Order: sequence, then C-alpha cells, then structure tokens
Amino acid sequence: MTTASLSQPETSGTRTAFTILAALSLCHLLNDTIQSLLPAIYPVLHENYALTFTQIGILHFVFQVTASLLQPAVGFYTDKRPMFRLATGGMGASLIGLLILAYATHYWVLLIAAMAIGIGSSIFHPDSSRVARTASGGRYGFAQSFFQVGGNVGTAIGPLLAAFVVRPFGQTSIAWFAALALLGMVVLWRVGTWAKTRYRQQAARRAVNSELPRRRVLWTIAILGVLVFSKYIYLASLTSYYTFFLIERFGVTVRQSQLLLFVFLAAVAAGTLAGGPIGDRLGRKAVIWVSILGVLPFALALPHANLFWTAILSVVIGLVIASAFSAILVYAQQLVPDQVGMISGLFFGFAFGIAGIGAAALGVLADWKGIAFVYHVCAFLPLLGLLTVLLPPDNAIRHR
Repeated sequence: MTTASLSQPETSGTRTAFTILAALSLCHLLNDTIQSLLPAIYPVLHENYALTFTQIGILHFVFQVTASLLQPAVGFYTDKRPMFRLATGGMGASLIGLLILAYATHYWVLLIAAMAIGIGSSIFHPDSSRVARTASGGRYGFAQSFFQVGGNVGTAIGPLLAAFVVRPFGQTSIAWFAALALLGMVVLWRVGTWAKTRYRQQAARRAVNSELPRRRVLWTIAILGVLVFSKYIYLASLTSYYTFFLIERFGVTVRQSQLLLFVFLAAVAAGTLAGGPIGDRLGRKAVIWVSILGVLPFALALPHANLFWTAILSVVIGLVIASAFSAILVYAQQLVPDQVGMISGLFFGFAFGIAGIGAAALGVLADWKGIAFVYHVCAFLPLLGLLTVLLPPDNAIRHR
C-alpha cells in the first residue's frame, strides 16, 4: 500500500508532462507547417513573379534571419523573467504573415510576409523548448526529440499543402491556413497556464553549471555551432532547392518534385524522433558523430544518382542527419543548465540564420554555376563532423 501511494503521484505527474509535450509538439507542427509553406511555394512564386534564384534566396534569407535574430534575446529575457503568454503572441505574428503572403501583389510585400512569419517563429522556439525540458521528467533527449518531431512533421506537410491546395487553388488559398495559427494560439495559452504553475513550484530549485571551466564551455559551444553550420547548410540545399534540382535533372513535374520533397522531409521527421531517445541511452556525442559524419558517403553519391536512387539516398540522408540537432541542443543545455531558454534560442536561432544565409548564397551559386553544382559542393559539408572528436565526453558535462 505504501509503494502504491508513493508511486501514484509520480505516475500522474508523468502523465501530465506527456500531455504538455504532446501539446508543444502539436504547436510545433502547426508553427512549422506555416513556416514550410513559404519555401514549398517557391516554384509557384517563381512562376507568378518571375523570380530569379537570387531573389528566391534573398526571400529565404529574410525569413530565416528574421526567425533567428530574436531567438537568443527572447530566450535570455524569458530565462530571467518568464512570459507565459509570449508564445501565443508569436503564433499571432505567424497568422498575420500568412494573410499578407496570401494577398501579396509585389515582391517587397512577400518580404514583409516572410519577416512576420519569421518573427513568430523566433518567439515560439526558445520558450517552447524550455517548457519541453521542464516537462521532460529527466528524459531530456526524448523531450526535445518529441517536441522537434512535431516541427519536422509540419515541415513535411508544407509541400503537400503547396501541391494539393496552393497550386490548384492559387496563392490566396494560403489564407485558409490561418485556422492553424488560431488553433496554435489556443493550445499555447493552455500550455502557458501549466508552465506558470510549474515555474512557481520549482522557483526554489536552481540548476548548477557543468564541471567544465567557462573557457572550455565556450569552446565547446563554438564547436557545436560549427556542427550545426554543416548540418543546416546542407539541409538548406535540400529544403530550398531540391525541387528545382529534380525538375532540372530529371524533368519531373512541380507536383512530383514536391511529393519527393515531402518524402525527404518525412525521413527527417523520423530521424529526429529517433535521435533523442538514442542519445538518452548511448550518449549525445555518439549520436552527433554518426549523424553528421555518417551522412558523408550518401551526400557524395547523391549528385551522381538516377531518380530512383536520388529518392532513396534523400531518405537515408534525412534519417541520419536529422538525429543531430536534438543531441546537440541537449548537450549544449547540459553545459549551461541555468540558461536553457537562451541556449535554445541561440541554437535554434543560429540554425535558422545560417540556413537563411546558406540559402541565399546557394541561390547565387545556382544562378552562376547551375543547380547541380550546388549539390557537388554541399556534399563535402559533413566532413566537418570530424570536429566531434574535440567535444568533451558526455560524463564530463553532467551536473554537479
């Protein structure tokens, strides 16, 4: 009887935390579905506005950089002064961006829409990532993967919506997806209520830093940043230009290219879900090793494959490389556990920003040398995974 009475509160708490993680993952799905609509309709915008690859790259750059710049600041501020309704407001900014995108008539209006969606994303990610860690029950990798897989699924849904809704019904049909943002605002309001209560319960508890010297912590974060750079520049080449590569190299239709992009993004979602739990069991460093460097042979083979093997290789690449980010993020959070929001914002923001810069640079490169050349160059980025050898072992960053 004693055992049962002691275990019941733990079971209830775990059940409550899982509900919160599910709610956060759902909102991540909604947020990233909205985000992914923009790159997914690049072929439509390319036709409607006669855009060059450089203009598409600049559009993606504006979106990604806006989505990244505010994230560390939001995380730093809310670590000190939590704002439990802030994420709801961020989803509202995305809603406004959708409506502007639906009725844009000029290129500069598209840029404003991209900025609004980016601002919504920059508010959502650091705050929600911190709440996910709070709800983890100590399974940090699982919590981050579960949270992030919602975003990956949302990213994968974007091309489907573009193919089956936006393309046949026109650009104004994007306004229909404002309902997704409204749903996200309602759910995030409820999550904010839970987070406020939990924050008060845990106010007396304080995390301590890892046992590494401050200089080593900063050096380790810099290495993790380079690894994020390699991952997200390569991902930018696929998420932004994969459809154009397939159309140019194999002559597929726009819809077929968007479906193949969906297949790749679905593989990314599956890899994300697997990466966190594997990191909890085997260690974050092992996952980082495999997910960055392990993708190298497949990336090198991709530019030379036929259509069938291109699709297969993209699935393998998505599965392998996607497991990296949750492992990198939790590894970094363990380095600085008393500033989880800032670290989350820093890494989410850096990932978004570097992807935006990369997309713009790759767009210029594609205009200059051709889209196929982009994939020959990007194939060598996973070599940076060798820097993982410089990371401290997992047991060196456990809390005192």
